[in-house]
Amino acid sequence: MSQTIDIAVIGATGTVGETLVQILEERDFPIGSLHLLASSESAGSSVPFRGKNVRVREVDEFDFSKVQLVFFAAGPAVTLSFVSRATAAGCSLIDLSGALPADQAPQVVPEANESVLRGLKKPFQVSSPSPSATALAVVLAPLLGLLDLQRVSLTASLAVSAQGREAVSELARQTAELLNVRPLEPKFFDRQMAFNLLAQVGKPDDQGHTLLEKRLVRELRQVLALPALKISVTCIQAPVFFGDSFSVSLQSASDIDLVKVNAALEDAPGIELVEAGDYPTPVGDAVGQDVVYVGRVRHGIDDLSELNVWLTSDNVRKGAALNAVQLAELLIKDLL
Repeated sequence: MSQTIDIAVIGATGTVGETLVQILEERDFPIGSLHLLASSESAGSSVPFRGKNVRVREVDEFDFSKVQLVFFAAGPAVTLSFVSRATAAGCSLIDLSGALPADQAPQVVPEANESVLRGLKKPFQVSSPSPSATALAVVLAPLLGLLDLQRVSLTASLAVSAQGREAVSELARQTAELLNVRPLEPKFFDRQMAFNLLAQVGKPDDQGHTLLEKRLVRELRQVLALPALKISVTCIQAPVFFGDSFSVSLQSASDIDLVKVNAALEDAPGIELVEAGDYPTPVGDAVGQDVVYVGRVRHGIDDLSELNVWLTSDNVRKGAALNAVQLAELLIKDLL
């Protein structure tokens, strides 16, 4: 492609931001100028890109008129602080923080609801859902034509990288302390994370639900275009650095044909179906990969209208960075 586009990545020194830059290079995205931005604490560091080290600059001082597309790969507060400046400069944007309302920046997963992009006008504003919603949408979308879906019940076992680099460092430190028989002092987490499971990710509201759980429900309903779908979700923190895993139960109004379900999953983009009798794991399969791995496809023990599946995905790569880059690739023809 002879034409190029100038891009900014906000949050370039975070786990998602660095992976996003890596994927842009891997997929030979037609970049002219790449501007890497972060907070004042991270400015001055560098990130490798196409054989060079690109210096990270402070986002507060950036002139958004220099670029046509901005990836917001930092937290919601950062998105809300700079989205108006980017929009005023005529920039299209892809937000990964979940900060923007659906009517402003719709949630899109290319394997599930790519058609939403066709109704947008420049400058584009699109949201890439949470890694959990992305992985689930990739798997559920090809099944909607086979099921009269009534309810989704799931337990999401989330990697600590969902909470950033500090959480990854904390798990590593705790693991080293325990293996070396040293006293454990939790810092980032409120209790022991290594070799343990925590029953929630974030603080619950008065009803006992966390922000992450409510975000997952909201985004999954939007991507699947099923606003009334009943979804029950529990997010737990697993002692895993990278790679989310999900135990999912789908309730249909009628009996489910497993042969057709397996065929649909086998043919769907973005999915690797593991053969019967085996199952995928985040460390052994998903981490570093561009697909969602699915296994243990089965009926309920005594209910043919229940479908149970296990799935795992690289939360940073597939669930966040790759989905955002895929959105940019779909929009690129209208940006150049």
